Amino acid sequence: MAHLAHETLSFIRRHPRWGLTQVPRVELRAARLERVWRWPVMLVLLATIPAFYAELLQVAPPLIAPAAYLAGALVLAAALAHVASRRSQPVLHLLTNPADLLLVPGLALAAILPSSGSSNLALALRLGVAFLTLVRMVWSMQHLLTRGSIAYLLLVALIVLGFCGLGFWWLEPSVHSLPDGLWLAFTTAATVGFGDVVPTTAASKIFSVFVVLLGYGVLSLVTAAIATNWVETEERRIEREILHDMRHEIAGLRHEIAQLRLAVAPGQVPAPHQPMPLPPGPDESPSPPPSPSPRARG
Repeated sequence: MAHLAHETLSFIRRHPRWGLTQVPRVELRAARLERVWRWPVMLVLLATIPAFYAELLQVAPPLIAPAAYLAGALVLAAALAHVASRRSQPVLHLLTNPADLLLVPGLALAAILPSSGSSNLALALRLGVAFLTLVRMVWSMQHLLTRGSIAYLLLVALIVLGFCGLGFWWLEPSVHSLPDGLWLAFTTAATVGFGDVVPTTAASKIFSVFVVLLGYGVLSLVTAAIATNWVETEERRIEREILHDMRHEIAGLRHEIAQLRLAVAPGQVPAPHQPMPLPPGPDESPSPPPSPSPRARG
């Protein structure tokens, strides 16, 4: 077991995904603790998304956005440290999660920097933090997004588009109703671009970038699930035909074996197979039979 854990950790050290790695299953306590922290981290990171736009538009009290960023940094740091303390190699856990190590100080800086509307540097840093936050949230939801049910994926797509529609309704002045916001969210996520309703403010344009990224991911999952369902249906049909042929061949072999058993007389055991001598070649004379030994002649 220790050897398996060492191999697993070595593989993770060589191939971290997205700058984030899950705890190996062989470390049960740490893996269970990581699942416990999953939803608290998800909620605080989700709260930083409206905080980013509220701070950019300056439509919220001054301390709301910094408090959301600070809460995200504290909860993420606590989760990272708590899980690492239960690992056999805590430093390895930190090194294989560089995205979290980068996101924690990024959230803390986003809480203390000046307004994004007055500082391009602060806006750029908060955009980077928002991108890392999106990556962290998608990585945490992998176990939900990889389910094969088409109905489940359609529900996820509708929920995502619904929240995007609410975001456009809040951020875009030309969107006067929720249906208009949903329409803009769909055309943006599908990259259709009819042009009847378009983002006009900096906040809604930034929001459109993330909607396009989410749209690519969610809509691709739905279309891939539909295509996979068709392919699996054809594969199941081919497998049924192969199994039917195999059963037919096995039934024929059983019938032949039964006929052979009936052909053999009761109690008669077939003689073992004796290898036959090879015939002489065209340039070879047949070998004479062996002469009897002196004892046999006597």
